[in-house]
Amino acid sequence: AGLSVITRTPALSVAIVLVIVLNAVFAFVQEQQSEQAVEALSQYLPQRATVRRDGQRHEVAASELVPGDVILLTEGDRVCADARLLEGALEMDISTLTGEALPVLRSASVVDPGVPLLVSPNVVFSGTACTGGEAVALVVRTGMQTELGRIAALTQRVVREPSPLELEVRRVAWLIASVGVVVALAFIPLGALLAGLSLANSVNFAIGLIVANVPEGLLPTITLALAVAVRELARSGALVKRLSAVETLGSTSVICTDKTGTLTENRMKAVLVWTPGGEFPLEDVAGDASGPAQREQLAEVFASCNTAELDPTRPGRGTGDSTDIALLDAARLLGADVDPVRRADGRVRMFHFDPQLRLMTTVDTRARGAVVHTKGAPEEVLARSTWLEGADGTLRRLDEPARHEVAAAVEQYAVRGLRLLAAAYRDLGSEPVPDDREDAERDLTIVGFAALLDPARPEVLDAVRACHTAGIRVIVVTGDHPLTAREIARQVGIGGPDLVAVHADELDALTEAEFDTLLAGTQDMVFARCSPEMKMRVADALQAAGDVVAMTGDGVNDAPALRRADIGVAMGENGTDVAREAATMVLTDDNFRTIVTAVEGGRRVYDNVRKFILYIFAHATPEVVPFLVFALSGGRVPLPITVLQILAIDIGTETLPALALGREPAEPGAMSRPPRSRSERLIGRHLLVRAWALLGGVSAALVVGGFFWVLHGGGWTPGADVGAGTALHHTYLQATTMTFLGIVACQVGTAFAARTERASLRSVGLTSNSLLLGGIAFEIAFAAAIVTVPPVAHVLGMAAPPPGQLAGLPLFAVLVWGVDEVARAVRRRARG
Repeated sequence: AGLSVITRTPALSVAIVLVIVLNAVFAFVQEQQSEQAVEALSQYLPQRATVRRDGQRHEVAASELVPGDVILLTEGDRVCADARLLEGALEMDISTLTGEALPVLRSASVVDPGVPLLVSPNVVFSGTACTGGEAVALVVRTGMQTELGRIAALTQRVVREPSPLELEVRRVAWLIASVGVVVALAFIPLGALLAGLSLANSVNFAIGLIVANVPEGLLPTITLALAVAVRELARSGALVKRLSAVETLGSTSVICTDKTGTLTENRMKAVLVWTPGGEFPLEDVAGDASGPAQREQLAEVFASCNTAELDPTRPGRGTGDSTDIALLDAARLLGADVDPVRRADGRVRMFHFDPQLRLMTTVDTRARGAVVHTKGAPEEVLARSTWLEGADGTLRRLDEPARHEVAAAVEQYAVRGLRLLAAAYRDLGSEPVPDDREDAERDLTIVGFAALLDPARPEVLDAVRACHTAGIRVIVVTGDHPLTAREIARQVGIGGPDLVAVHADELDALTEAEFDTLLAGTQDMVFARCSPEMKMRVADALQAAGDVVAMTGDGVNDAPALRRADIGVAMGENGTDVAREAATMVLTDDNFRTIVTAVEGGRRVYDNVRKFILYIFAHATPEVVPFLVFALSGGRVPLPITVLQILAIDIGTETLPALALGREPAEPGAMSRPPRSRSERLIGRHLLVRAWALLGGVSAALVVGGFFWVLHGGGWTPGADVGAGTALHHTYLQATTMTFLGIVACQVGTAFAARTERASLRSVGLTSNSLLLGGIAFEIAFAAAIVTVPPVAHVLGMAAPPPGQLAGLPLFAVLVWGVDEVARAVRRRARG
């Protein structure tokens, strides 16, 4: 704009400033809308709180909490308000407020000694996470009145880190702009001294170089493409928290998936119970209270060692963990008392489920005295048991033959894909109630186990096949039994007959080098009985090997691995607040198929960004070459296109087709090629050669040819004066208009060519992108209006060429597309 002022062309200067302002406004609006779109996604997953109102338990939106509400907190919950504990105790992660990673204990039984609120032993805060325990609390502050709200009020601005995609595009844009400015400024003295141009013509040439080289609208176009992808993924059931995550999804090379709820339907149902007295299908014993003693004892353990509540109006449904609901329903069918009030009244102590020990224990009062009830993974319960309740109800020592009997039964059911939970007890008699877990979980008497069925999702099989076709490795990382996990993996097509299922104990024994060797390769695997630390170790090892890792999870213990992975994927339906907070993407349907859909969406977005970059870059050549023709001729050839006409192309005719390419459907074969590597550049040598040399070169040749065609047809000879008032001036205006229209026609051909990087246009369909057809129709109408509306044509220096020459413009589009189509066919044959 400054150079235009120097050359006394104020209209051009105003036009350039106007373009800058419009581009900035467009970019601002798009980025603002994108941020608002991502924020709006939180409405799909409003934070919920469990409250007790009028003596009844309800689940309400966190925004509806008020001071005075009584809330119920349990493991995995994120606290929605500042509250003081009334009953129970919690282990809390308050690192969001203090930065201290170690958990702290909060208990209603501790009197507040008047210490600062943050360290008060009986107060919990909004935004902190409950990592263990159960409690009832009274809400005292909500919203911006909470401690978290006070801290949030101190934050005036949040700077969002740009993604690698945005950084690279910005780098390339600055590089091109810098090159354009340097070359243009260098040409001013060179053009005047060597090419014999006047200073005014040299400056005009410099302005043309700058305008032709800068890719106007590139950054807002990318932002819009990412924002559109986020909205589309949301409709598919994948809520992506950050725009930049869409790009990372497309390069995922390994999916580490949990089993329950992701590969399976997460609708646990106990189908049978096993005791030393035999196997009992639950549907055969429902309501039969006259069964063997072990069956009654088994039902008592599952009813007592439980935190779920059944819904009396819907059999098999309730609130709480899905496994606990299934076990409680099984206990009900076996005749046990499952009333939550009587259970709470009889409970003396509870040791919550520990994901590392894979056990839960309660101490409850019974008519015969205090009794320890334990449930958990069969091998863990078996390891802590010394007695086995026989078929006749008598106890026998758990010797090697007895252990082998129980272990054989476990393996028999696990290989069928059933999840097993063992039950054990210990009568304390005159012993005091144990204060620590280790003392409670010893010398147990094992009474049997329940087999729960969580069927594999039928759609996962096709999703896993799509992963394999796309070169994506699938690793099952679960806390379940190895045989159960292996069977479910087999049902959904993960691995083959020789699928490796490794127990976490075996992994712990490996050195880092051995661990890396185990993970090396492309084969699917199953890691069973994994702890949170093991999940993180798997993610770290895969990332160190260069893989882009997506990790699924739903529990509190999954949060570290979700944060560590490139893409943390949490479950929206059955996941905990902590897991959803730690994840990058949340699945509203908890479905593995949705992960694959998101990966496909990420690949599509990445490909589409490359497509509209190709489209935009391809027009630099036909916009720059006319200025080179003018300069190299020393001014004997008049300028084939003006700067204002280039601005009209870059802003008026180029933008909508570029945006439409960002909505292009996935190219055939997008999920049939391996994931791109971390080091692959968005704008590489192949893209630049295709844009500047192939598409741009053909376009430049056609455009310059069209210019000379009109000029010579009007009687022009080299060096002839075409200035205002001369006989050739109208012919010159027609020729520059032909250049302008020729570039627009070549844009149409480039748009169709850019729709595919590898496949033929026929394979994607000429009309499959209706937005692109609309964009092309708009740019043709816009170009026609510029040429035919007298005031606009006068400002831009336009005059319609003869009809016979206009009739050749459609051929420009066909030739540009045709040359690229042939080049793609040659590349396909060479790879073929």
